[in-house]
Amino acid sequence: MIAISLQSGSNGNCIYVETEDVRLLFDAGICGVRAEERLAALGHDIRSVDALVISHDHSDHIRYAGVYQRKYGLPLYLTRETLTAGEARHSLGRLDDIRYFRSGDIVRIGNTIVQTIPTKHDGADGSAFAISSNGRRLGILTDLGHVFRELEEAVSLLDAVFIESNYDPEMLSKGPYPAFLKKRILGPGGHLSNADAAELLGSHGGRLKWACLAHLSEHNNRPEIALRTHREIARPAYALHVASRYSATKVLAV
Repeated sequence: MIAISLQSGSNGNCIYVETEDVRLLFDAGICGVRAEERLAALGHDIRSVDALVISHDHSDHIRYAGVYQRKYGLPLYLTRETLTAGEARHSLGRLDDIRYFRSGDIVRIGNTIVQTIPTKHDGADGSAFAISSNGRRLGILTDLGHVFRELEEAVSLLDAVFIESNYDPEMLSKGPYPAFLKKRILGPGGHLSNADAAELLGSHGGRLKWACLAHLSEHNNRPEIALRTHREIARPAYALHVASRYSATKVLAV
């Protein structure tokens, strides 16, 4: 299995995962042309993708879902609540091939298993994902709200993970966001801080070969701060990467 973050953050999210038998995109928060170009630069063709899976209804995850389906012919996997809320928020356009799941379901695409994990984030019926293929298990764990038991259990079984490491508390406290937005980020439906994510991986990530820190805030975090926090708290034996807000990662093997 391989994985590439094509972009990660409040300005748009999209992750490519290729298993032994299928090619998947998770989330459609960047335009199709950008996703196509970034995949092509790394030797992959978006037109060979088998499905698009959406985590929740916020614009940085769903806004281009209709474009991906119409332009590239991708079946769309998401929950009914996510689609209803997404269509209320955005102009998704015509959707012809929708395949619903309930958050918490096991979804099989080819021989690849996608475990959907209900999150505590303040989206509509949001999901995180654990993808299993050929004895390997990859997590896509962002927009989580807070750490919860099912998340800890999922992390303990992963070989690699994209993990939300959204903010540094001091930067958030001193930063430009209004008080209501700071409260939302810090609240139970918000995001994990660097320390939250590091403690989660340090306590439960014993199988990990690598972790890619994802969904970093533009104003309340820096890659070097996130990496330093994880190294200090988790003391990882695994490799650490950072998913950029502006470009694709290298190809990461699981």
